[in-house]
Amino acid sequence: MESPYMFLLVALILVSSNIHRVQANRVQAQKGFISLDCGLSPNEHSPYTEPVTGLKFSSDSSFIQSGKIDRIDPKLESGYPKSKTTLRYFPDGIRNCYSLSVHQGTNYLIRVTSNYGNYDGLNIPPRFDLYIGPNYWVTIDLAKRVNSDKWEEIIHFPKSNSLDVCLLKTGTSTPIISSLELRPLPDNTYTTESSSLKSILRFDLTESTKVIRYPNDIFDRIWDTHFEPQWTQISTVLEVNISNRYSVPKDVLMTAAIPANANAPFSFTKNLEFPNDKLYMYFHFAEVQALQANQIRAFTIFWNRKTIFRPLSPMYLKDYTVFTYTPSSCEVGKCLLEIKRTQTSTLPPLLSAIEFFAAINFTESETNEDDVIAMKNIKATYGLSRISWQGDPCVPRQFLWDGLGCTDTNVSTPPRITSLNLSSSGLTGSIAPGIQNLTNLQNLDLSNNNLTGKVPEFLANMKSLLVIDLRNNKLDGSIPNPLRDRSNTGLQLFVDGNGMCLSSSCVPDKKFPVMIVALASSALLVVAVVLILFFMYIKKKRSSLGLPPMRVKSTSISGQSIETQRRRFTYSEVVEMTKNFQKTLGEEGFGIMYHGYLNGSEQVAVKFLSQSSSQGYKHFKAELQYVELLLRVHHVNLVSLVGYCDEGDHLALIYECMSNGDLKDHLSGKHGQSVLKWSTRLRIAVDAALGLEYLHYGCRPLIVHRDVKSTNILLDDQFMAKIADFGLSRSFLLGEESQASTVVAGTLGYLDPEYYSTCRLSETSDVYSFGILLLEIITNQPVIDHAREKAHITEWVAFVLKEGDISRIVDPNLHGEYNSRSVSRALQLAMICANPSSEKRPNMSQVITELKESITENSMKCIDKMDSNSSLELSSSFDTKVVPSAR
Repeated sequence: MESPYMFLLVALILVSSNIHRVQANRVQAQKGFISLDCGLSPNEHSPYTEPVTGLKFSSDSSFIQSGKIDRIDPKLESGYPKSKTTLRYFPDGIRNCYSLSVHQGTNYLIRVTSNYGNYDGLNIPPRFDLYIGPNYWVTIDLAKRVNSDKWEEIIHFPKSNSLDVCLLKTGTSTPIISSLELRPLPDNTYTTESSSLKSILRFDLTESTKVIRYPNDIFDRIWDTHFEPQWTQISTVLEVNISNRYSVPKDVLMTAAIPANANAPFSFTKNLEFPNDKLYMYFHFAEVQALQANQIRAFTIFWNRKTIFRPLSPMYLKDYTVFTYTPSSCEVGKCLLEIKRTQTSTLPPLLSAIEFFAAINFTESETNEDDVIAMKNIKATYGLSRISWQGDPCVPRQFLWDGLGCTDTNVSTPPRITSLNLSSSGLTGSIAPGIQNLTNLQNLDLSNNNLTGKVPEFLANMKSLLVIDLRNNKLDGSIPNPLRDRSNTGLQLFVDGNGMCLSSSCVPDKKFPVMIVALASSALLVVAVVLILFFMYIKKKRSSLGLPPMRVKSTSISGQSIETQRRRFTYSEVVEMTKNFQKTLGEEGFGIMYHGYLNGSEQVAVKFLSQSSSQGYKHFKAELQYVELLLRVHHVNLVSLVGYCDEGDHLALIYECMSNGDLKDHLSGKHGQSVLKWSTRLRIAVDAALGLEYLHYGCRPLIVHRDVKSTNILLDDQFMAKIADFGLSRSFLLGEESQASTVVAGTLGYLDPEYYSTCRLSETSDVYSFGILLLEIITNQPVIDHAREKAHITEWVAFVLKEGDISRIVDPNLHGEYNSRSVSRALQLAMICANPSSEKRPNMSQVITELKESITENSMKCIDKMDSNSSLELSSSFDTKVVPSAR
């Protein structure tokens, strides 16, 4: 009586053991899988096992820093697996990216699924782009899918240990994603010489409607079914031996399609969505019929009527795969596959499954991996969560991370980070050690934060650094000796105003007697009372100050952000900071510049609008409209806008004060200044170039200055150059054309001839103006001089170069105190920048690189004079006749 129960118990134990073994095998088989349920809350049963496939899905929340989560319409949920019922959508930002850890050298199948499911109740399926790192992958248009469900696959070989999958907003609709899956593949499968493979189709040629994927496919490929009326199915109930590296599922290989007419070829046609796609093809076979001794199955494969595989004879119950090694195109996007039996074959051809892939050449190189790792560490150290800091830091250029500058090399060379601006970013703690891993960094701005601790010595070891700005922090201690030595040999180090000790050793604070402290406190109290009475008097008597009345009416911009409001000054505060407009710094076309002090110590220049300048009023308002933008622009080589006054009739802009005036005055020797050395001129040129590079690549939106000239290059007490006057600047928001039509503006002589003739503006217009500025620096010649052989400076330089007398070009005030190779390099750069064709001009990153080379040349011990036989190679296509004239 006990034996039946014992048998049942043993059976249950065996079944339970088998279930656990299958589950363990599934988990092991998923090793390396990444399965993200996008939009799943991390608290909502994450991770979970999807019941049909056994795949283990997790929340995507730790892989992306942006987006909002939602669910599809509840009425539709029953028709989808759990992983397709949630979604993440991205209403903010242009580019939103998932950051994944992968193994470099491993081939991955990447699958993105987007299920709209009318989650927003609008019944408007979105359209958007997918990118792999900095490279375009595919456009997802859910309006083209009846059930609004779309998945895309690509087989990709990562070039580093990190991978970004990005969704880009391309119109008005909001990108969405339901799931993101990565599946590692054997390294010797689906490989090409240079391209990734975008999946076009993967068909199991069977009359069944069952879609096969994991766990039947250990790589979790999805095999859709496809069968056509002119085919007949043959099959077997026996298992096929799987031995090749593609591991096509047994269920796929147990059926095959043959032509219904045994004497006809097996044919399959495909119309490509993108006719120019070049395809890689994979054909999978297994003989499912036991052939008799007198039976032969042999066939040849044709693609668009060209032979691609000669006679094949698959073995009985054994997998067999052939594939194309080079991509093939289809005539006008119409593809024809034919499989024909050979003359000796007694049986028709067969085919079990096919895969088509489009070759995608990802030409844009990712940012240097060490730089990417360094930026991620810096981001983590300071807890920065800027929405623009997603995806590749440097490329594509239109999505450059805010505050970064990068080299702009050819697409095959990884960009390097050259500038990091974290000014006014709310940083706390010490200076991040990860900064030292940015080995190509030239400009580091950490000013206006709450950084504490000591200045690290590793900054001195960063040989590429040209500028370090640490002002307005809470750093303490002395400057490390190696860093001080670097600052004495060309490095520009700014630490003033943050309480740091600049000497080799800091003097400890002295302890004052209690009586002295008490007396000092009493004195301060008296001073405070006097100041309060004084300010009350000023406020009461402001109408009797004797200033000229302002009759120009303005519109207040009081609706600005809180940050801007903090920088907005009242008229009485302007009166106070200028000490009743006591000292003038100069007069401009629209008004007077006054000297002043902010907080009693910081020198400022107050640009005040004249009542009689209607043109100046327009210029002023043009500059004022950029207040919100300029208050966020922080770069050591741009004159900082401290604030503004917009109160009734009183309009003023408050800038940092540049004590050494403008470059034009110093070149001309006005006011008796000493002649600028060649090394100083080069440093000024680099400063100006760094400022322009930041405007072009470090700002969002990017800014084109439009009025780069020597009078707008201002110098501080250390002769550091900063770009001023943004009254003509133009910003371009993301999504705008790279070039926008504008009313032509600028200064005659510096004006880009291409911009002048087409009204199409881009950052290359600033490059042209910089080329003219550089010629001015080299020659100390007027930009336009009708008394010369050639009036415009570019025409004159080209004319003199043709005569071979370069000594006539360089400023005679230098008296030959320069390195000739350094001047030659700078002169060639200036002429290339001033090329009338914008396509032939370099960008500002390239300009900086060339100027640094010129500085290196000049630092050589031998300083020689140019002789009249010196020569310079210039582009023969440079047409100096194309110079805009006055309208």
